[in-house]
Amino acid sequence: MGMEIVLITPEPQYPEEEVALHTAADAIEDVFRAVDARFSRFAEESELSKVNCRTGRWQPVSLMFAELLRLALNGAAATEGLFDPTILPELVAAGYDRDYQELSMSTPCVRRPPSASVRWRDIQLEGLLVYLPPGGALDFGGIAKGWAVDLAVSKASVLPWALIDAGGDLRVGGRPPRPLSIGVADPLDASQEILQLSLDGGALATSSTVGRSWGEGMHHVIDPRTSLPSRTGVVQATVWADTCAAAEVLSKRALLSGPAVLRDIPAALVMEDGGVLVSFQC
Repeated sequence: MGMEIVLITPEPQYPEEEVALHTAADAIEDVFRAVDARFSRFAEESELSKVNCRTGRWQPVSLMFAELLRLALNGAAATEGLFDPTILPELVAAGYDRDYQELSMSTPCVRRPPSASVRWRDIQLEGLLVYLPPGGALDFGGIAKGWAVDLAVSKASVLPWALIDAGGDLRVGGRPPRPLSIGVADPLDASQEILQLSLDGGALATSSTVGRSWGEGMHHVIDPRTSLPSRTGVVQATVWADTCAAAEVLSKRALLSGPAVLRDIPAALVMEDGGVLVSFQC
């Protein structure tokens, strides 16, 4: 997934605890490898790529694919389409047409977004059958990463407690003896923290227009209302939720909604002018 994945847990004191730690770590790594292999849009053999190549007909999908798609569609409904798993054509039009490491070493090809867009309401899911209309394409992106964190936490149940951090998406499993202090990085200088959050359960997810960007105003967060990279005055949104997948959905809503969202969800927003707005205790 192009990121560092960190497991934080109490240091083992006995041989059996050491075994449990290595068992959990191996299982967690397997989860991320499996999710990446199935849902990477950059791998031709991934299930996601195959589904996107077979539009205009009903097609069978795996249980994992159906579960993640259902989560994504529910997230789209809950955010009234601000989170939308169908913005891949617009993302490609904005220049994000290859792995970000490759993109950062080349000149992006930016073009006009498609005039007629397939949106989340056009996707049909019945059991393990999916219908993706012609011209449509799915990209699970952040929600797949958050979902992988949720799955990975279940593999850490053999440990007293655990924190899994996947590129800024993190979730606590079990119950730490005291709240954990979580630093939120400055989007313009990752070596600096803009605030500290106290976390003893649930999950945090962060969406940013800075981390994966290229050129003036070009980045990977597409606003479905405009089909263009978002320009809401918010450059980073960090959101708490019970699960990491839910936090991912809400972080997109927060980034695209602006400060008004702080009335509804626990979040921290970093504005273009450097201001930080929060709605939960730090």
